[in-house]
Amino acid sequence: MRVLLPFLALYRRHAWQIALGMLLSIVTLLASIGLLTLSGWFLAGSALAGAAGLYSFNYLLPAAGVRGAAITRTAGRWAERVVSHDATFRVLQHLRIYTFEKILPLSPGVIARFRQAELLNRLVADVDTLDHLYLRVLSPLLSAFTIILVVTLGLCWLDVSLALTVGGMMLATLLVIPPLFYQAGKPLGRDLTHLRAAYRLQLGTWLQGHAELTVYGATERYRQQLDETEQRWQRRQYQQANLAAGAQGLLTLITGLTVTLVLWLAASGIGGDSRPGALIALFVFTSLAAFEALGPVAGAFQHLGQVIASAGRIADIIYRQPTITFPAAGPSTPHEVALEILDVSFTYPGQTQPTINRLSLSLGAGEHVAILGHTGSGKSSLLQLLNRAWDVDQGCIQLNGRPLADWDEPALRSMISVVPQRVHIFSATLRDNLRLGAPNAGDEQLSTLLEALGLEKLLENEGLDAWLGEGGRPLSGGEQRRIGIARALLHNGPLVLLDEPTEGLDAATEMQIMVLLRRLNVHKTMIIVTHRLQGLESMDRIYIMEQGMISEQGTHQSLMAERGHYYHYHRPLRL
Repeated sequence: MRVLLPFLALYRRHAWQIALGMLLSIVTLLASIGLLTLSGWFLAGSALAGAAGLYSFNYLLPAAGVRGAAITRTAGRWAERVVSHDATFRVLQHLRIYTFEKILPLSPGVIARFRQAELLNRLVADVDTLDHLYLRVLSPLLSAFTIILVVTLGLCWLDVSLALTVGGMMLATLLVIPPLFYQAGKPLGRDLTHLRAAYRLQLGTWLQGHAELTVYGATERYRQQLDETEQRWQRRQYQQANLAAGAQGLLTLITGLTVTLVLWLAASGIGGDSRPGALIALFVFTSLAAFEALGPVAGAFQHLGQVIASAGRIADIIYRQPTITFPAAGPSTPHEVALEILDVSFTYPGQTQPTINRLSLSLGAGEHVAILGHTGSGKSSLLQLLNRAWDVDQGCIQLNGRPLADWDEPALRSMISVVPQRVHIFSATLRDNLRLGAPNAGDEQLSTLLEALGLEKLLENEGLDAWLGEGGRPLSGGEQRRIGIARALLHNGPLVLLDEPTEGLDAATEMQIMVLLRRLNVHKTMIIVTHRLQGLESMDRIYIMEQGMISEQGTHQSLMAERGHYYHYHRPLRL
């Protein structure tokens, strides 16, 4: 239960709406009780008065009360639903933003431990489940307590012993049924939450990998796993429905026993009147109507297990400490960047071998260098350290003589332009995808840059308004790479980090891109990580990495003369 306390604090922002929603709920319940009670008493009183009561029995006042209670119940129910759901949606809105703000600083060190579908499920489905906390737990529970108090005090005006009997039975029901069914439903709620997450994760994986599953004939096998998860989920839902039916059945039984007890006690008199007449109907219908207020409470605590499980899954993320923290303020953004890496070592969490091992290199402002090496030699990891996706375990990285950790995040992001190894294309227009690098870039600037990158074909038909879809499905791998390059060029930072910028491009396009990068970044510090050899002759320096260390460095001409690894990269393959 403690896991819910931080989430309850979010309700304070909308305390008045929540309080108003509960007040309207109480008013509606009281109007319902008043409607049934007054109607029952009115009918019983009219029957007892008979034809002789046409002149002695007041029909108008009870009839007006019945109409008033009916109108109040209808209007109150509408207002309560509007206010309560609006408050709930606002709380969920703040909770989702709060959760997202907590997740962002965790990237990538902590988030890498979770699959994307799992994170999305926690951000959406688990947050949505928390609406049960107010609508199905807090509001019905507090309303039921208030109804018990008001009904008991109201009936005390007529008969204290009967009033205490009705109030005592209701209070006992409220104190026994919710905890009982909470304990019974807690494991079900936990299992339902985890099975829902597992089903959505498997379904998303199946949809995304459907082509590969079809090619390798694994569709039926994977579909069978999905069906098994769905069947377990449905069995748990069936068990929860049976538990809810059991709770309602038990409440109906207690209601019937209470009404029978009230009839038996009222038969001997009410408030000293041995012939109470229509007052018997009043107590009976009051008992029936009042127990209806406990109906939502009977099944509410079954959902508490799901709420607690979802809250725990969200808390498991948002209370993790980020691996990277930035200072609130730092040096101002420079116009040029000199880089120095001093004896840096880094090992990924959970691994024993260092990815970067006592590496040192330095770049003057405006220098262009290339880093080559076999797959797994640490090239991309080095770029991630420069971008401060991770912190080094040993050594120091300095920008313009200041440690990387001294720069605040806005300054660091504005001074570094990055083309990552995997360029993500958002489900948006071509214009929106390009403007990630420069939000204020005009259409003419975007079009000119696309043409320079050989992407003029994308400007046909819808042009910059073209919808690229999920993951840029209409685009080839080379087109996606060049959109990533366009973002980096638009960003215009003084330090440019390019990870395999020409991967998937033909030789002619590759040469065009390399020339463009050198021309547009002529006064910027540029690091290119690549396996490709084209265009390296013009680099100021070339580094060869092996096992996280620099094994060779120099210009193209000097490295070819040394006949080392770089020289062998250029030699044709011999069988």
